[in-house]
Amino acid sequence: MDTFIRFTNQTQGRDRLFRATQYTCMLLRYLLEPKAGKEKVVLKLKKLETSVSTGRKWFRLGNVVHAVQATQESVHATDLVPRVCLTLANVNRVLYFICDTVLWVRSVGLASGINKEKWRMWAARHYYYCLLLSLARDLYELSLQMEQAARDRARAEQSLSQEPLGYSVADEETEWLQSFLLLLFRSLKKQPPLLLDTVKNFCDLLNPLDQLGIYKFNPGIIGLGGLVSSIAGIVVVVYPQMKLRVR
Repeated sequence: MDTFIRFTNQTQGRDRLFRATQYTCMLLRYLLEPKAGKEKVVLKLKKLETSVSTGRKWFRLGNVVHAVQATQESVHATDLVPRVCLTLANVNRVLYFICDTVLWVRSVGLASGINKEKWRMWAARHYYYCLLLSLARDLYELSLQMEQAARDRARAEQSLSQEPLGYSVADEETEWLQSFLLLLFRSLKKQPPLLLDTVKNFCDLLNPLDQLGIYKFNPGIIGLGGLVSSIAGIVVVVYPQMKLRVR
């Protein structure tokens, strides 16, 4: 109970909870729409989804400041690749939240002359760039982990079979895929924060891909991806040690 109270007392925690509810409604609505006799349930889910989405906009109003602070922190990363990727990603996050704030201003009627579609596309574009750069950082971190796992495996095989240091089962063409997947599994198993961050960014990418028309997904896929991403975000908020740190 204490954990739940601490979670809901945080703005990020409430946003993640609302986000999970929003995408759960989207997924359920997609699954129930083709079924006869579910019209009332689908309508209620749609209303709840809209209500939760509106509530989330209030939680995001101060995120520009958090994004600027994250940009300042990422500039000081010691490793060049994460520094460049995270800094550019956070700059795009700042621009995304600015667009999001402008859209909120229009939605509440404070400014009626705003082109909603134009600003919505700008927001989706900056969100898309942010996620691509974040995924590039994840892949870089993953490549480092896999290299380390490959070296550890080579040393272990040398001590057991007295094979040369350069030997690996990956040298066998028929076993290359198996070796690669094993290294990938071991690397992600050793770094749960990296796994969570990669899954979250990949699932989040589905929405801007659809909005920008790069690849169209049905609402069920977007809802499932958003739900998985929200669960990953909830885990990070509840267990801060699961957040991928800037090196």
